[in-house]
Amino acid sequence: MSVVLDIVRTYRSPRKVMTRRVGTRPREDRALAVLMGACVLIFVAQWPRLAREAYLDDAIGFDALLAGALFAWLMMAPLLFYVIALAVQGVLRLVRRTASGYAVRMMLFWGLLAATPLFLLTGLTAGFVGEGVALSVVSALSLAALLVFWGVGISVIAPSTPPATEA
Repeated sequence: MSVVLDIVRTYRSPRKVMTRRVGTRPREDRALAVLMGACVLIFVAQWPRLAREAYLDDAIGFDALLAGALFAWLMMAPLLFYVIALAVQGVLRLVRRTASGYAVRMMLFWGLLAATPLFLLTGLTAGFVGEGVALSVVSALSLAALLVFWGVGISVIAPSTPPATEA
């Protein structure tokens, strides 16, 4: 399936897309590709904001701001998201909801990738409009989309009621 079409489908029926995305067997290469794709797109989303900051204050050049964002989004953010997924897996075990580490990671990473169109809109708003109500609203929508997609993913892989077993 096409990743772009799956992102669009995630906005309509996230449960169905996430069930298919997690698959039947772990594919760490696919999970890492989803995470890196999301981080690259969010890095690109920062460009308009960074260009605006460099234009308004020439103390730090655009290339230096871009290098900092590149390091943050392509080196540090993936590590942070792996740590977050590990923490969530630990919390799920504490509340006795079983889910594999791969499934928890994939749901977080896919939720992040599915929310990237809104993160791109946030970057454009920050670059063209600047600080204000519009940026706050779009940023809140981006975060809400990430949390909703991730929450739906967690409910898919670790349902609150255990699956019925045949007697």
